[in-house]
Amino acid sequence: STRVEYRALDSAANPYLSYALMLAAGLKGIEEEYELPAEAEDNVWSLSDSERRALGYAPLPASLDHALEYLEESELVAETLGETVFKYVLLNKRREWQQYRAQVTPFELASNLEAL
Repeated sequence: STRVEYRALDSAANPYLSYALMLAAGLKGIEEEYELPAEAEDNVWSLSDSERRALGYAPLPASLDHALEYLEESELVAETLGETVFKYVLLNKRREWQQYRAQVTPFELASNLEAL
């Protein structure tokens, strides 16, 4: 049977860029006849990280920095967005990551303030 699964995009994502990339990825898969992975029979989220890896499920990036590393390597994203937009997105998100990392969290204050 033929089936398309759509998972809602992050509400904070730019919908125009997100849909463009989703469509480009889908079209590339159709054009290049990508083989679909087997359907997951288990509740994948109830498995441990090691169990998921053993079944061939790659983990999602755990941080914006890690996600940007994947993004930088993606020819599909670079081609779809074009050089100017691709570079701008990377620059903007790298700046966002640096601002995030510069924040002192309540946890850090509570756990480290006494040491000072």
